[in-house]
Amino acid sequence: MKPALIRHSSATRVALLLAATAVVSPVPSAVAQEAALPPAQEQALETSDGVRFAAWHYPVPSESQAVATVILIHDLGGSHKTVGDLARSLQKAGCAVVAPDLRGHGSSSSRAGDGAAARGEQGESPQLLRKSDFEAMAASSGRVRDDPASSNRGEIEAVRAWIKRQADAGKLDIDSLCVVGCGLGATVAAMWTAADWNWPPTTGGPQGQQVRALVLVSPAMSKRGLSMTAPLASEPLRFSVPVMVLAGSGDREAARVFDRFKLSRPKEWFQQRDGQQPETAKDLQAPADATAFFIQCNTTLSGDKLATDATINAAEKMKTFIGLSLARKRD
Repeated sequence: MKPALIRHSSATRVALLLAATAVVSPVPSAVAQEAALPPAQEQALETSDGVRFAAWHYPVPSESQAVATVILIHDLGGSHKTVGDLARSLQKAGCAVVAPDLRGHGSSSSRAGDGAAARGEQGESPQLLRKSDFEAMAASSGRVRDDPASSNRGEIEAVRAWIKRQADAGKLDIDSLCVVGCGLGATVAAMWTAADWNWPPTTGGPQGQQVRALVLVSPAMSKRGLSMTAPLASEPLRFSVPVMVLAGSGDREAARVFDRFKLSRPKEWFQQRDGQQPETAKDLQAPADATAFFIQCNTTLSGDKLATDATINAAEKMKTFIGLSLARKRD
C-alpha cells in the first residue's frame, strides 16, 4: 500500500484519505491526548418560539486554535449522546464542536413552556414530532440577524447566535463555521445552511453566508414529511457550499441526494462508491478541487451509528474535507 501511495499526487492522496475505511486502533498517546481534552460544557439555549433546549460545547484546549467550528446535528430519536463519539473525535482532531439536543430529543423540551430541559427530563417522544417541528428547528429569517427581537430562530440558528457571541468575545471562530447533520438531521442541516446563505446584507455588512462546509451523513430525499427538494434546489447548495455526503453501501437515498449535487456541479464532483474505483468529474483537474464529495462505506449502518462507528473513522474524513473547504477562497 505505501509504495502505491507514494506514486500518487498529494491531491489524490487527499481523495484516498476521504475514502479510507480502515480501523484506527487507539494507542497510548492517543488515549492520553483524549483524556487531556476539555470536557463538554452544557449550554441552555432557547428558540424564538419559546422552545428551551440544551447544547453541548466540546472546546479545544485553551492554548490551541480550532481548525474549524462545527455544529453537529443528530438523527431522529438521537441526542448529543448518540453523536458524542463523533463530537469527541472531531474535538480531538482540532475542531470546536457544538452538539444540540433538538426539540423533543434528549434533555430538550418539545414546545414552548415545557420545562423538561430545565428539569433535565426527557421531553415528548421524537416520534410525535410533526413536519412543522422539524421545519422550526431549521428556522432562520428576519431583518437583523443578531437582534433576537427581529429574527426567527430555531435550534440551529440559536446555536449560531451563541457561537457568534463567543466569537465576539474571542473564544470561537465563526468564520470557520461548518455543519454536520446525520439522518433527518442532515435535512435540517441542509435547510438551515440554505437559510444562512439567504440572509440579506445590511448597511453594517453581510449577515449570512457563514457556513463554509456541509457534511450530510445518510441523507434522504424525503423522511417524516420533510423533503430535501427545496434546499437542494436553492442556489447556495446547487453552486456555492462545499458538500460531502457520507453513506453506507446500500443507501440509495443518499446516492439520490448526491446525484442532485452532480447535476448542479458537473465539473466539481468526486465519488468513491463501495466496491468501485474512485470517479471524478470529466474536467476536474484534481480530486482536491472538487466541491461535492460522495463517500460510500462498506457498512449497513446509517445516521448517528455510521457517523460514530470506529471502523468508518468519519471524523478523519470530515476533517480532511473541512480542511479542503476552508482552504478555498471565498467569492
